[in-house]
Amino acid sequence: MIVDTDTMQFEAIQNPAQYAGGGAGIQAAQTVANKGVQIVLTGNVGPNAYQALSAAGIQVLTGVYGTVREAVMKYKQGELRSTPGPTAPMHYGMGGGYGMGTGMGMGRGRGRGMGRGMGGFAPSAYPGATTIPTPQMTKEQEIQMLKNQMQVLQNQLEQLRKRLRELER
Repeated sequence: MIVDTDTMQFEAIQNPAQYAGGGAGIQAAQTVANKGVQIVLTGNVGPNAYQALSAAGIQVLTGVYGTVREAVMKYKQGELRSTPGPTAPMHYGMGGGYGMGTGMGMGRGRGRGMGRGMGGFAPSAYPGATTIPTPQMTKEQEIQMLKNQMQVLQNQLEQLRKRLRELER
């Protein structure tokens, strides 16, 4: 989903790499870059997609869930933070039809982004899921990835607590 955050106009585009077994994140990142996206909002991002997005100069904000409208509002209110690295190992979420989920981002200076294939608006750290580090990661990369995942989960927990407080009023 490509969204102009000023007008909330959007464009839904198909991700041709959505069901690709390998390189899906890289291909999706290239599609995003070709659309002029500057920021991607996502639940999680794997190492290949993160590297491709970063190389294209695209900022990645993780820990996003909810509807597109809710995600855009959280972005506009400054509630989302940029991630310094991948938050999921390679092929995380594959096999369940998720690929890398459904997501969106911002770009072209006015808030445009890319959806399906770049992250999740369903709860991004699938409840009960365990992440298994891939052998392609160095020990330092795995440590950083796990720290990033912890930060994403802490942010999600805080957002859930905030919403619960709002509802209980």
